Amino acid sequence: MQSRKIILPLLVGLFAAQISFCQTEVLKGVVNNLAFYKQKKDLKYLASAQASVDSLIKAAPDSLDLQNNVYKAVVYSSILYIDSLNKLKQPASMFAQTASLVDKLQGNNKIFKFQAEMSYCSRCLANVCIRKAFVYINNSDFVNAMPLLVQAQKYSPDFKPLSAYIAYANNKLGNLHAASKYYEGLVGGDSTKAEYAESASTIYKTFGDTVAALNIIKKARRVFPADRSLLLDEANIYCNKKDYRSLENLLPALLDINTNNADIAFVAANCYDHLNQYDKAESLYLRSIELNSSSYSPIFNLGMLYFKQSLLGQGGDKVQNEARAAQWLEKASEISPNDTNCLAVLKMVYTTTGDQNQITRINNKLKQLTNQ
Repeated sequence: MQSRKIILPLLVGLFAAQISFCQTEVLKGVVNNLAFYKQKKDLKYLASAQASVDSLIKAAPDSLDLQNNVYKAVVYSSILYIDSLNKLKQPASMFAQTASLVDKLQGNNKIFKFQAEMSYCSRCLANVCIRKAFVYINNSDFVNAMPLLVQAQKYSPDFKPLSAYIAYANNKLGNLHAASKYYEGLVGGDSTKAEYAESASTIYKTFGDTVAALNIIKKARRVFPADRSLLLDEANIYCNKKDYRSLENLLPALLDINTNNADIAFVAANCYDHLNQYDKAESLYLRSIELNSSSYSPIFNLGMLYFKQSLLGQGGDKVQNEARAAQWLEKASEISPNDTNCLAVLKMVYTTTGDQNQITRINNKLKQLTNQ
């Protein structure tokens, strides 16, 4: 995966922790204390709500009462969500106990009567899972973070960033196939981010699956057609595949947003060169050299371009292109004096011009290099 592209903030305030509690005589103490906490934000009211709900469930018949247990889940999940520093000194087992209670209640065939309360509990528990997971993530402990992220997704399946966090953790654990699938699932909808597609593309390319990488980038570009990173990624794929026809379609936009980038100018020049659009190639090679005069590749390629044109030309054009080819190839040889490929092309140029002195010089140089 690329360097960390997905920022993983601690999402303490992610879920709205508000609910309208029903008022019954039995639950009056519990509900009043929850209301007092909402007004005054004092943890003592949560402690009182916990004591009240626990007292209701102590008696055996009441321990099976659905409403009482729902409000136990509401109170306990509220404490877990709100009291992140555990100022109320709750036991370490409280989270597992509350999660187990919520899971059990969700399976009750009458729980539909308490949809709002259970939704609230699930949001609280999801947030607690995320908070606990990020403690591990901040310590690069993705083994322990992963089950918490998965549990959070169980409680909040519609919170799309969780898929990104799970993808990120899977990637860190080396579960690349799983990571790419999670990232891919995020691309194309309202939750699409360019970095998700880039991360998936990078993973697919490590598998050598450029088709999947290209497909995910194209899918993301339909959402973000002007995104520079996605455009460059798609262009790089075409360039590496030597698919110059497809690359050509991207060049106007690519050049427009990278006007002072020598590498982009060279990529565009090389593309036009392979498509035999020599005027465009020449202009962009010269642009690349203007932006970075010490770069070997555009100088060598420009010399090669002129040499190709000299072989195709006649009369004055042929002579002029031979001279240009020799000029730029000599510059390339100055930058990389031990490059035998450049020297071999120079020898071919001087052979066509009949310059025996230069041929002898280059032969001597090649002999020195091959004898090293």
